[in-house]
Amino acid sequence: MKKHYILLIALLAFTISNAQYAYITNSGNNTVSVVDLSSNIVITTISVGDQPFGVTVSQDGDKVFIANNDGDTISVINTITNTVSETIPVGNSPTGIVISPNGSKLYVANTGDDTVSVIDTATNTVSATINVGSGPWGISSSPTSNTVYVANANSNTISVINTSTDTVTATISVGSSPYGLSVSPTENKLYVANYYNNTVSVIDTSTNIVTDTISVGSSPYGVSVSPTENKLYVANSGDNTISVINSLTNTVSDIISVGSIPFGLSVSPDGTKLCVANGGSNTVSIINTDTNTVSDSIPVGGIPGAFGNFITGNFLAVIDFLENIESEGIIAFPNPVKNILNIDNSNNSEITSIKIYDVLGRLVLTQTEAFNQIDVSHLSKGLLFVKLETEEGMLTKKIIKNN
Repeated sequence: MKKHYILLIALLAFTISNAQYAYITNSGNNTVSVVDLSSNIVITTISVGDQPFGVTVSQDGDKVFIANNDGDTISVINTITNTVSETIPVGNSPTGIVISPNGSKLYVANTGDDTVSVIDTATNTVSATINVGSGPWGISSSPTSNTVYVANANSNTISVINTSTDTVTATISVGSSPYGLSVSPTENKLYVANYYNNTVSVIDTSTNIVTDTISVGSSPYGVSVSPTENKLYVANSGDNTISVINSLTNTVSDIISVGSIPFGLSVSPDGTKLCVANGGSNTVSIINTDTNTVSDSIPVGGIPGAFGNFITGNFLAVIDFLENIESEGIIAFPNPVKNILNIDNSNNSEITSIKIYDVLGRLVLTQTEAFNQIDVSHLSKGLLFVKLETEEGMLTKKIIKNN
């Protein structure tokens, strides 16, 4: 029995790691470098619009969306062919870009006209334009609520957008020139990098109140939260370092030296790698998140920014394999589920923890007791993966969350 589960875990890790690709925007030569993270090699280079900077990945990994800052457009990349399938006009100087948790909308921060463009991904057309603060830059979506957060660099605020109504519901004051931001998938926390204060603001998303301020390196820019660990990473563009922050204590636990002028950074869906785009040295640093050491440096295009979530690859690559694994008497129902997911453990195996991931591999729920029922009512609609850890190994179930 135990050998059976060890084999499953090994095959799962292998399949996921081979499905991961980093899409690095190069604003200096209007291209996107595609890096195979299993080999750390650039496998192709894609021409896009003028001055590409922001990037986000669809939930199924089939599309990557690029914000072309000087072209006032979004390039849609088909990741199967690695070609641009469509170009969408948006507002003035689009910088940050994020996809909604259910994949139905794109939100684009237009720095030049203080707006956010809302794009219907079914038609690739702008369905709404939202006025926000001055100089909107970074943008992030909550995986567990209908909320998008926009960092307004010139007004030192965060605009909170309800994605059901596409309206601003709150404005939060933070530090000086907030650029990057990221929502924790497991905690009610939003992390905001304040460029001129050399700090990160910690916001309680249930109250929209700043609860802590963390000192980091010089000129913090991008922020990325680990989907599997209680960590977040901050790219300090002024001193060429990454601050590793323990999200439980809100303290810096390590500092990693990388290339020149790090901008964007993203943690792989399995949490094992951190990729950093170094705008001053035209490289991507690959960091082993277990050891916090740089394992490789990959040459890419001119002035790489990669501002946002730029890594594809998730649990979808192994679903067919997982569906054929014997469930050993453990049943999750109903499926689809709206509010309460029931776990029927008929063989009485001891369950030690249950974790739920979205299709980007982000951890969205952890349960360490009362395993017979899981409240998923607050999770966003879409495909989810339930990982059950037992005394004998691990099982993974695919479920559909409905609203």
